[in-house]
Amino acid sequence: MKPVLHSIAGSRSFRVLWLMHELGELVDVVPYQIMDGSLQAPEFKAISPARRVPALEIDGRVLHESGAIVQYLCETRAGHSLMPPVGDAERAEWLMWLHYAETLGAGIQNLNMQHLFLPDPAMRSVTVMGIETKRLAIALKGLEAALEDGRAYLLKGGFSAADVMMGFTLESAARYIRFERYPNMEAYLQRMAARPAFGAARAAEGPQEFYSKDFYDLPQQGGKS
Repeated sequence: MKPVLHSIAGSRSFRVLWLMHELGELVDVVPYQIMDGSLQAPEFKAISPARRVPALEIDGRVLHESGAIVQYLCETRAGHSLMPPVGDAERAEWLMWLHYAETLGAGIQNLNMQHLFLPDPAMRSVTVMGIETKRLAIALKGLEAALEDGRAYLLKGGFSAADVMMGFTLESAARYIRFERYPNMEAYLQRMAARPAFGAARAAEGPQEFYSKDFYDLPQQGGKS
């Protein structure tokens, strides 16, 4: 049976969809939206108790958490070089970058909430937005430094699933941090977007509907903080 990915376009579920295209594994995509109530439907609650995407129906089970799904797919699918094997010199670095993507993702999630999803603009905190933006920028500096040695991907051994985790994350981070200050990351993100599997996954996912602007500046101090 073909796997089924429960997905919101532009969310962490893209990591799973992109990786499956890199693996050449077909998947059916069931789309949802954040604000239309579809995540609260009883059918989805039965699949995802936390009412979050991604949720992947595969191999007779349902998996949640994009990082866990990415690692599971790498460990259970053969014939790829997307994960260094246990004992490989780059295995620890692979695991580190796999999860570093979620360090960035937590800040992006907080900024998404402040900029996009609070029901009343008066609930926004300029102070919180500033803090989260600075924290995200600091975390990005670590990645920029790691790419300074001219490597094309996170691992010297080549493209891996860690790049899938990070590539999506950087796409979202660029909504809040101007990448002109991070030339290594900007070039890295362009390499990710040029991959055929990335383009195929983007087409399969469809257009995202919650970001309405390419970039979100911090609002002027003077609102609630």
